[in-house]
Amino acid sequence: MKKIDFLVIKSFIGPFILTTCVVVFIFLMRFLMLYFNDFVGKDLGYDIFAKLFVYFSLITVPISLPLATLLASLMCFGNLGEHSELTAIKASGIPISRVLLPTLIFALGVSIFSFWFNNKVSPWANLKGYSLLYDVKTTKVTLNIKDGIFYGELPGYKIKVLKKYPDGKTLKGVTIYNHTTNEGNINVTLADSGKMYTMMDNNYLVFELYNGINYMDYRNNPGGNYNETQFVKNSFKKNRLVFALESFGMKRTDESQFKYHEYMKDVSDLSKQVDSIHKEIAMSKKVQLGSMDQFYNHHLKKIIKDTSSKRIILPGKWVDKRMNTLHEDSKLMESFETAFQQAKSVQDHYKTNVDIQKSKIKDANRADVERWHKYTMAFACFVMFLIGSSLGSIIKKGGFGMPVLLSITFFILMYVLMQLGDKYAKESIWYVIVGVWMPDTVLLGFGIYFLYKATNDARLFDSDIYDVYLDKFKVFLNKKFKKKSQLETT
Repeated sequence: MKKIDFLVIKSFIGPFILTTCVVVFIFLMRFLMLYFNDFVGKDLGYDIFAKLFVYFSLITVPISLPLATLLASLMCFGNLGEHSELTAIKASGIPISRVLLPTLIFALGVSIFSFWFNNKVSPWANLKGYSLLYDVKTTKVTLNIKDGIFYGELPGYKIKVLKKYPDGKTLKGVTIYNHTTNEGNINVTLADSGKMYTMMDNNYLVFELYNGINYMDYRNNPGGNYNETQFVKNSFKKNRLVFALESFGMKRTDESQFKYHEYMKDVSDLSKQVDSIHKEIAMSKKVQLGSMDQFYNHHLKKIIKDTSSKRIILPGKWVDKRMNTLHEDSKLMESFETAFQQAKSVQDHYKTNVDIQKSKIKDANRADVERWHKYTMAFACFVMFLIGSSLGSIIKKGGFGMPVLLSITFFILMYVLMQLGDKYAKESIWYVIVGVWMPDTVLLGFGIYFLYKATNDARLFDSDIYDVYLDKFKVFLNKKFKKKSQLETT
């Protein structure tokens, strides 16, 4: 490796690692803010948070790599240009294409790594991450009884406390409704005070109640008369109620239940899914066409052959006209009514099958879009490198100022085009291959244009260039106004 290659690679790898970590952290914070309410008050352990952060950090890598590549290339070549190193290299007779060669090879390696990561690691991380997130979201909030508010998270019970003291254990004015029998408020416990605590590794909740009364109604005939009841009243100085807290613990769901989603599959599995859905659609069309004969008493060719006009039968004209002239023939009228009912059945059957096929086509398009994204996200790294390296050598500004602004601009453009293309592809408005490759194609055009400008030492971001064009435009306008004034005076 030549010294110039070592210089460029060294200038690129540092910003690339830094920007990758920064971008992954930003997307991870976005995830944390998006699901923040699902984490609050559930007493999740540090191991659960660590697993979630690791899994979702891996999930954000494919979308982070293009932005990190763009930002790193802008910073690398911007710093080289800002410190006149790029100018010295060009002055020695080395073209910009030769300067870009080592980092271009590195960017191709990043693209290959991105494809492998998106195809192998991302499905596994998606399966682990989203299954764990589902379990976290379905976990109940930890026990949090507030003053004067009924608490109903304990299965079969409603509990209200008038006052909960700062120690979190001592209670005053406790009311407990027992609804385990699903027969209404027939079992009520009132207590003047009490204590609340857990035991056996927080698996059970204990209420020690003092100076209270338990009211209970016993029905002799549960399905009949409500007046046939026995009312029981029990007073106590101390009573102990124990509740199991097993419903509050987080339970892991079988991960195989999430493997149906496209995010959990690699390219081979997605290809099999797309092919199987298209085979199902073709088979359903074949079966549908074969089953249509049962709705007809006559074939269409015979109907057309028997008519004197040799024209296609229109229900609104020919049939109505024939029916108006044949009211006296009851058998023929019954035949026409039967024909209309059969036509309605055919229409309903056809609409139902069309809706089913549209749903299957959308499923196939979603799987096909996700399959192509394995390639498009990898190719986006290379495209972003072309844009970033070319713009960096043109603007000659390093740091996090101008590079960050340009990076965000092109990333937003890529994201908007990707969302638009995916939407049209999934709805069959565009071909899938057109929709998914549209963002990379548009950005590749920008990359080739900026590379051409960088090769020719264009000064796209120098204000004096645009001042010259503005002065020429002002001179042109002044000449126009002078000619116009001279014509008006003559």
